[in-house]
Amino acid sequence: MTDAPVDPTSTPAWSRLTALAAGFEPDLRRWFDEDPGRVERLTYVAGDLHVDLSKALLDDAVLADLLALAEEVGVAARRDAMLRGEHINVTEDRAVLHTALRLPADDSLTVDGQDVVADVHEVLGRVYDFAERVRSGAWTGVTGERIRTVVNIGIGGSDLGPVMAYEALAAYRQEGLECRFISNIDPTDAATTLAGLDPATTLFIVSSKTFGTLETLTNARLCKAWLLHGLAGHDEAESVAKHFVAVSTALDKVADFGIDPANAFGFWDWVGGRYSVDSAIGTSLVVAIGPERFAELLGGFHTMDEHFRTAEPAQNVPLLMGLLNVWYTNFLGAESHAVLPYTQLLHRFPAYLQQLTMESNGKGVRWDGSPVSTETGEIFWGEPGTNGQHAFYQLIHQGTRLIPADFIAVANPPYPLEDGGTDVHELFLANFLAQTRALAFGKTADEVRAEGTAEAVVPARVFTGNRPTTSIMAPALTPSVLGQLVALYEHLTFTQGVVWGIDSFDQWGVELGKKLAQEVGPAITGDADALAAQDASTQALIAYYQEHRRR
Repeated sequence: MTDAPVDPTSTPAWSRLTALAAGFEPDLRRWFDEDPGRVERLTYVAGDLHVDLSKALLDDAVLADLLALAEEVGVAARRDAMLRGEHINVTEDRAVLHTALRLPADDSLTVDGQDVVADVHEVLGRVYDFAERVRSGAWTGVTGERIRTVVNIGIGGSDLGPVMAYEALAAYRQEGLECRFISNIDPTDAATTLAGLDPATTLFIVSSKTFGTLETLTNARLCKAWLLHGLAGHDEAESVAKHFVAVSTALDKVADFGIDPANAFGFWDWVGGRYSVDSAIGTSLVVAIGPERFAELLGGFHTMDEHFRTAEPAQNVPLLMGLLNVWYTNFLGAESHAVLPYTQLLHRFPAYLQQLTMESNGKGVRWDGSPVSTETGEIFWGEPGTNGQHAFYQLIHQGTRLIPADFIAVANPPYPLEDGGTDVHELFLANFLAQTRALAFGKTADEVRAEGTAEAVVPARVFTGNRPTTSIMAPALTPSVLGQLVALYEHLTFTQGVVWGIDSFDQWGVELGKKLAQEVGPAITGDADALAAQDASTQALIAYYQEHRRR
């Protein structure tokens, strides 16, 4: 499906939304007072997720025109094309089939003449078998000892997804088996991650589709040197074969590194890195939580996929949330979007969403190569509550910028504790509820005065309210719920991309800096010709570095 995208600004719905925005005066207090059915009407269910949009800056007219916009730009048609395996990633001429990674084994989907579901489950079976061998102790290192630490070496989607999910599902990890993660080419990352580990009980997973990613291969070589130094006296080839596996399709390069190709788990070019945690890239996670729980994670992804595929537009949560973000970005002037999980185990979720959303939709041209006609992308950021309350919530509450915020919470904590008879989780949830209430309804000057506040201080203590939030709740942070949350944001990101007419599945913006780094490298190490080819600023910075670097 490579037809030219519909210019959203040319649609009747866009014109109506523009007119609505011009005279838009949100008043959540009044809307709630005058419309007792607002909460029920704007609360939705998607799988296990309870999603409350009632505190959004949204009325019935805006909602109707957003849904009309989705129809006019063809969101449903492009969604269906994606799910069929059409090459909607047009700049790379690829299908986009992360949803196939979580299709049940008894399903089928033929893409480019190949049953991708059969391929997916063949690899999954091998990953599951490997994970069970490590978890049971059947897989041993070169000394015969069982593995106690698995170190995942990757970057971007080969790191952010596994580490986010590993942290989120801490309650499901196998005791006595730890995972660590190395991503940054800064040698400090490898040094601190390896500190205190025993080479004899450490297993490395090198995650790189092409087995050529600069950062990943550099770190893999550092870890290989560390391993061989720690296992001096043992056969080097056997040591590498026993302590390294790969997630890659470049079997020749895997073998050259010393990894047995039988211990390499592949994935496909229709899986983008930021969509790959549910592929073999999640091998470290399978080791940590086990195949049964990983299958539940995949089931959660599939639940949200099916909701996105089948739910009518007016009840389709990823569609609605994506459209709402378009409203905020293109019509109300929002530039950033906060994600605020009120569950500590999701502390890496905002960072994960940064790549998912900003690498996907940070584009200035449409999928046919023409310039975009609207603002695109949002700056996603956030930290867990209540930590964020004591850091940056001031800006959200009383600053001059419109910052929509998603609040995420669970009813049942993984580690319930009491403080002198007080359920601490309920104290935690009180903050979750209070923050969205304060942001929505604020506090007027008269309410501040009624508290006896000195008149000179009243303006500083007024909260304007009408700060938009979405509340997402689930029974507990299970593997299935985590899969549903991730897929929810995948599909809302997709929705925005279709509205803007961009290819959300390439990432050419990361390439130029990587290429230039290879050109700058020789200049740093003393190549005079390479140094002369640099701009004046780069030359001066290299001179500073060379003057101050201690050898």
